[in-house]
Amino acid sequence: MSILDLAVVRHGQPVAEALADSVELAKHADASGRFTRLWFAEHHNMNSIASAATAVLIAHIAANTGTIRVGAGGVMLPNHAPLIIAEQFGTLAELHPGRIDLGLGRAPGTDPVTLRALRRDPRASDEFPSDIRELQGYLAGESLIPGVAAHPGAGTKVPLYILGSSLYGAQLAAAFGLPYAFASHFAPNALLAAMSAYRDNFRPSDQLSQPYAIAALNVVAAQESSTARALADRVLRSRVRSLAGRVPGFSGPLDDAAIETLMASPVAAQARHMLTYTAVGDRDEIAAYLASFRAETGADELMITNAAPELADRHAALDILATIDRPTDGRSIQSPR
Repeated sequence: MSILDLAVVRHGQPVAEALADSVELAKHADASGRFTRLWFAEHHNMNSIASAATAVLIAHIAANTGTIRVGAGGVMLPNHAPLIIAEQFGTLAELHPGRIDLGLGRAPGTDPVTLRALRRDPRASDEFPSDIRELQGYLAGESLIPGVAAHPGAGTKVPLYILGSSLYGAQLAAAFGLPYAFASHFAPNALLAAMSAYRDNFRPSDQLSQPYAIAALNVVAAQESSTARALADRVLRSRVRSLAGRVPGFSGPLDDAAIETLMASPVAAQARHMLTYTAVGDRDEIAAYLASFRAETGADELMITNAAPELADRHAALDILATIDRPTDGRSIQSPR
């Protein structure tokens, strides 16, 4: 099991406090010794997510932990020149040898207006495959551009992962012989098809001899099942608040009364769909869900989003997850209510 920390900034919470929460969670996960890696994702122009400067946050988290792998899940490569990413993650790899991952996504991680503010051509995503090859060359010390090398970066061979929420990423990861991570914690539709396409079409590479697939899901865990379900309702309402704030033309305060009204709206239906793969409950219920999810997807690794709103509840969830080794219960997966 691994962790995807969305560096969530709760409604009304100072950003500095949210980042401090991420540090505390990272220390807690590291101390348990039960989690393989901890990833952060690049998002822009979202006031509820504090991981826009992804490499900076990774550096801080890695400096405050000892053994857990830390990385990007992911960097949206079309937003950046491959050389810059090679230098950033090469620097991280030199500072924290053997602990840095670099997951790569093709989407911009933002809206079209912000994409222009990033000074990137909207067509940059078309160059995603060639940008990956260029990045690989820099990190291997075998630059594809004569006279240009990544310093730091060259020779670090930071492991690359392809992220996706459609068949495109699965097919690309298979063709390049790279590990693949599917974003089923918010985009459930193509999960099983993508996992199948990745394994069926995988070609070995210098980095990876056989397919390695990661599937993401949300977890809301507590000692009591009723407590977990109450927390899950808060998670759903927080997602509704976030989605409603992005609806063009939406106006009005997003107070509790407004959110209650929205719970019967298409916005809430979208939020529920995004949370399709969410484990909710006590330890036994979580263990059963993880076993079923792993069996259905064939995933080699589960990437868990620890979704509870309060830091104490997320700490408690990590403690519960840390007691789960290889779940074997085949109970069928149920969508959250």
